[in-house]
Amino acid sequence: MPADIITSGEMGEAIRKRRKELGLSQEQLAERVGVSYQQIQRYESGYSMLNVENIQRIAKTLQMPATSFFTAGQPHAVAETPLARSLAIQLRVIHALFLREVITRFGRHGLGVLWLM
Repeated sequence: MPADIITSGEMGEAIRKRRKELGLSQEQLAERVGVSYQQIQRYESGYSMLNVENIQRIAKTLQMPATSFFTAGQPHAVAETPLARSLAIQLRVIHALFLREVITRFGRHGLGVLWLM
């Protein structure tokens, strides 16, 4: 099989890895996807091929883009949720305020002090 073709086994490994990252059991994933836990076992082991609908259901449940199943050797990105987007914005604001405070108190040399910490 050509190296650029993703196998059922590779897709299954990605599912298993992400499921475990989220702390889900096969039974919990199966319930959310609408299949039996035995079917999840077959997907994860590569014995069964996923259909388009179940790829999408599993990706949504595992909070990852469905396209991530088709990118061999690349890290699987997590789908961005409104909460994650909001938290990222808040973090950038907090970081900017912190840097402004450091510069106000210590001048531009304060950034060098931070670097040494």
